Amino acid sequence: MKKLNSNHLKLIAIIAMTIDHLTWLAFPGCQKIWYVMLLHIVGRLTAPIMWFFIVEGYNHTHNLKKYLTRLFLFAFVSHFAFCLAFGIPFIPNSIFNGTSVMWSLAWSVVLLAIFDSKINEKLKVLLMILIFVITFPSDWSCIAVFSILFMNKYRGNFKKQMIMMMLGTLMYATVYFIFLDKVYGLLQLFTCLTIPVLYLYNGERGKVNLKYLFYIYYPLHLIIIGIIRLVIYGNIPIIFK
Repeated sequence: MKKLNSNHLKLIAIIAMTIDHLTWLAFPGCQKIWYVMLLHIVGRLTAPIMWFFIVEGYNHTHNLKKYLTRLFLFAFVSHFAFCLAFGIPFIPNSIFNGTSVMWSLAWSVVLLAIFDSKINEKLKVLLMILIFVITFPSDWSCIAVFSILFMNKYRGNFKKQMIMMMLGTLMYATVYFIFLDKVYGLLQLFTCLTIPVLYLYNGERGKVNLKYLFYIYYPLHLIIIGIIRLVIYGNIPIIFK
């Protein structure tokens, strides 16, 4: 029996994300200690749940313009909170982890709207490539956009959605493995742990409307982490760049 509603899943994502981010704070640079790796593995639950609900949000919104406006405003605020939390320059100076994943989430909705439009197919592909380039420097890079695009394409077919999610993760893990950190690259593959969690989704929202919880919590917890980082370490980065 599917027992998890959207509120349950979003709370799981928030808890997993918080554990992951606090681990970066307590153990900067992804220290290769088994319990540190375990905590980062818990954090792999977050991204696929976010992607899944961006697809659901896109398909259920009654006003796409308001949805996009909210997402881009959220991405703008989250950029500064993300940079503060992890010691990253506000003006990106690296092609990796230059801004938060919210930048990719906002642009993914733009891409979904483009693919649902009646414009020329070649133009759709060109715009997709452009959006991939625009979102490449964010956390989870353009892989978040890729995964959301195909999870939307196969909406209603859970198996294919999860295959595309894992394909996206594999590409992301490969880039991390080659260019940043081999162990942390392999660790990304633990997004597979999200599959049985998402399988339990019953399609219901829940009794309490938590629509804006994530919009508030995400930048707020990053600001708090950033303040603690400055107090403990000074203005140094604690995450891969």
